[in-house]
Amino acid sequence: MKTAYPITIAGVNRELPLCPLNDELYIAAFVIFGDPELTVASATALLERAPNYDYLITAESKGIPLVYEMARQRGDKKYLLARKSQKLYMRDVFSIGVESITTAASQTLYIDGDDAALMKGKRILIVDDVISTGHSLNAIEALVREAGGEVCGRMAILAEGDAIPRTDIIYLEPLPLFDKNGEPLAA
Repeated sequence: MKTAYPITIAGVNRELPLCPLNDELYIAAFVIFGDPELTVASATALLERAPNYDYLITAESKGIPLVYEMARQRGDKKYLLARKSQKLYMRDVFSIGVESITTAASQTLYIDGDDAALMKGKRILIVDDVISTGHSLNAIEALVREAGGEVCGRMAILAEGDAIPRTDIIYLEPLPLFDKNGEPLAA
C-alpha cells in the first residue's frame, strides 16, 4: 500500500501522507503550518491569479499562514478571519454552522462585528488551504453576504475530490481522494 502522495505545488515538491477517513477512503494530509517555503510560494502563485479585492478572508486555522502571507506580499493592512470560537473581545458577532471533511464534529464559524462592518459593500476574496466538500467555503460565503460584502472570488492551494471540476474556484493543484491501497480515485 502507498503511504504518501508526491505533489509539486508552486514549484515546491512535497510528499503528503495518506490518512484514512474510513476503511475505504483516504485523503492526502496537507498542512502548511511550519512550512514557510510552501506557504510563500503558494501565496505568490495565488496572488498572480487573484481577482481584484478589498479584503481577504479565511477560516481558522489552516488558512491563516496563507492569508497572512498573501496580505503581506500585497501590502494589505488587514485581512479577516472566521474564528472557530467566539472570543471575549468580539462584539456584535455573526455566526454560522459548518461541517468539514477533516473535523469529526460540527463547528460554528464566527466573525467579529467590526470585521463584518468592514465587509459591507466591499469585494471579499475567500482563501483556504484546501477546498474539498465546499462546506467551509459556503459558510464563509454566507457570513460575507450577511455582513453585506460581495464575494469576488474563491481561492485555494488545492482542490480535493468533488471540488476539482468546479469552475468557481481558483486553485493551484488538484488533489485526488484515494482508495484503501493508496491509489487515486477518478474525479
